Amino acid sequence: MTRFIFITGGVVSSLGKGLGAAALGALLQARGFKVRLRKLDPYLNVDPGTMSPTQHGEVFVTDDGAETDLDLGHYERFTGVHNKKTDNVTTGRIYSDVLARERRGDYLGATIQVIPHVTDAIKAFVYNDLTDEDFVLCEIGGTVGDIESLPFLEAIRQLGNELGRERACFIHVTLIPYIKAAGELKTKPTQHSVKELQSVGIQPDILMCRTEQELPQDQRGKIALFCNVSKDAVILAKDVANIYDVPVAYHEQGLDAQVCSHFGLDGKSPDLSRWNGISDAYTNPDGEVTVAVVGKYVSLQDSYKSLSEALTHGGIANRLRVKLKWIDSEDLEQSDEAVAEHLSDVSAILVPGGFGKRGSEGKIRAIAYAREHKVPYLGICFGMQMAVLETARALGGMPEANSSEFGPDGEQLVGLMTEWTSGNELQTRSEEDDLGGTMRLGAYECHLNAGSIVRDMYGDKVIFERHRHRYEVNVAYKDALEKAGMTMSGLSPDGSLPEIVERPDHPWFVGVQFHPELKSKPFEPHPLFVGFIAAAEKRDRLV
Repeated sequence: MTRFIFITGGVVSSLGKGLGAAALGALLQARGFKVRLRKLDPYLNVDPGTMSPTQHGEVFVTDDGAETDLDLGHYERFTGVHNKKTDNVTTGRIYSDVLARERRGDYLGATIQVIPHVTDAIKAFVYNDLTDEDFVLCEIGGTVGDIESLPFLEAIRQLGNELGRERACFIHVTLIPYIKAAGELKTKPTQHSVKELQSVGIQPDILMCRTEQELPQDQRGKIALFCNVSKDAVILAKDVANIYDVPVAYHEQGLDAQVCSHFGLDGKSPDLSRWNGISDAYTNPDGEVTVAVVGKYVSLQDSYKSLSEALTHGGIANRLRVKLKWIDSEDLEQSDEAVAEHLSDVSAILVPGGFGKRGSEGKIRAIAYAREHKVPYLGICFGMQMAVLETARALGGMPEANSSEFGPDGEQLVGLMTEWTSGNELQTRSEEDDLGGTMRLGAYECHLNAGSIVRDMYGDKVIFERHRHRYEVNVAYKDALEKAGMTMSGLSPDGSLPEIVERPDHPWFVGVQFHPELKSKPFEPHPLFVGFIAAAEKRDRLV
């Protein structure tokens, strides 16, 4: 019997609903249950694919090619359960589907309304594509009280009635602020947030109270009294040193025990040895390395959430603390002196994905510095393409090497993909297509060359990695790049799409067209990040 847990948030955004859902999923797994996590987003975009990373954070991509909210990255990192297209839905997607059905005549001439048509579509999403899961955790995006979230709250209210208490549980994440001038924690925002939730017909069963301070027992009792929950159901969600301490911290507060109690389940005691080991490796490292991340969206570090976590995972695997030095690539375009000033003190350099010409020359300067000074380098997606351009310009006799993404000028080593194979289907695109959902998305096969750095790190000759890009390095330049010291060490099965480049004359220089950070987990670090961090530590040791 599948049980559903609905997770809402109140008072303010960014309270960590997604992280809390992921941690609870990990705890239920540790008790032996099978879990699935889903996100219902109230914004009107069909998906986050065309949203600026500096507004909404990174776009997480699943194996089956869905562009989703970054919280799905938390879900995968904490549970290891691969998400699908059916695990993230938005208001835009719901309304698009409802209106498409109306145009087809599926509603038989009925007047289309939020209730029941939109709410029924939301409920259908919650129930869809399930097998034998013990628990489905559904996070509702936004904050209770927002206009756009009302259809989702109405839908889960109806689901709560349909499923009954034995199959539905409501968890509300709220804030207990500390007023420094008064020296007090204030419970009133939580009371008002729960009242707002009750006004739409939902009574929370468990409260997760975010706070920076310990919560006295009398205030816990006050919250329980005014919010109509038991005192044991007021879970203190205190700030922790790192996010991988969250499952253990929530277990110590009794979150998983309360969930099991709500459903009348005994459940075996969770095995938290995995999380204790991860926390120990993170908290007690044997050393430290500094990685420069040269990007164009560094004003909001959530733009690179999976990337920063994957670097941490590489550090955990090597028992090293990874310090990140965020550098705006435009700052490197001023002069060679600016490049040296920013990069002379780092252990390794990483250039992540991005779109558009802005900041591209700064990224190329950073890559040149890494090549010339033998600093370990990892280029991801756009970072691989810029590495190709840097080699072609500096060593390949092609000073005008360019990308068609930047315009029609120069010799275009990087161009817009017009067709490729996805499974058994031929995908075609043109410059006139919409931006949303028209990239090469999801997991694709890659064949690795024998004797390459990446073959050694993966320990396999065939890999599958997740993509999100429109432009591709032209394989016709393979021989010219090899003469300039850069090899294409990973190719698509038919040999037409370069997936990985590296420099054999460099201690550790790798560029990949895909996004390896999307598959990294603290208990299963991605081999590229393990190797990259190991190379950074080796350089520090030898310098």
